[in-house]
Amino acid sequence: MTDDLAQRLGLGRRELVAIVGAGGKSTLMFALGRQLGAAGARVILTTTTRVGEDQAAPPICWSSDPAAVEAALEQGDPVFVAAGREPGKITGPSPETVDLLFGRTGADYVVVEADGAAGLAIKAPAEHEPVIPGASTTVVVVASLAAVGRPISAVAHRPERLAMLIGAQPGDRLTIGGAAALLLHPAGGLKGIPDRAKVVMAITHVAPETAELAAALTGILAAHPRVERAITMA
Repeated sequence: MTDDLAQRLGLGRRELVAIVGAGGKSTLMFALGRQLGAAGARVILTTTTRVGEDQAAPPICWSSDPAAVEAALEQGDPVFVAAGREPGKITGPSPETVDLLFGRTGADYVVVEADGAAGLAIKAPAEHEPVIPGASTTVVVVASLAAVGRPISAVAHRPERLAMLIGAQPGDRLTIGGAAALLLHPAGGLKGIPDRAKVVMAITHVAPETAELAAALTGILAAHPRVERAITMA
């Protein structure tokens, strides 16, 4: 993820970016934050769920009060806003608080991991997921190409739900068509996205030998009227 992520994602000059799905959300969030910060932008990173304690790099602001976050932003580096700790994890503020930070600080970008996937390659959201801030301007839906061709039960978070959404069985191998159906399903990849938000599909873990497979998947995704663009990432 060394290319210009902001350009590839189609980001404007000020955005609240929510990242959902599975297969590289945290990696994408922190890489995007570093690139935006290096370009001179004021960046807030956070989560409405939780991230690994070893993933959140300093500076970390342990207050979601806009004034405290604004003061932390003056240091120049992307600031991770945290709310608390669980064993091995850092929790973040509510989606309403993230909206408040976007509205009441001078951050150019707020980038939030708004979903959990237990480290798996693809997922179907439960009833309470994802946790997308209502003011989000862009929502990036992530899935790993590594899920394609393997049994759903081996690669998916909530495999029974995923299989149900695409008319398959958990033991079935996930096809390109099945992955696309899941990502474009209103109860799947498109679940809970604010009407005004742009939708970007990001397919991760693409290698030269799987580029053709990835192109077939992104072609299907990009043709959907709700999707602004579909991109691939290594």
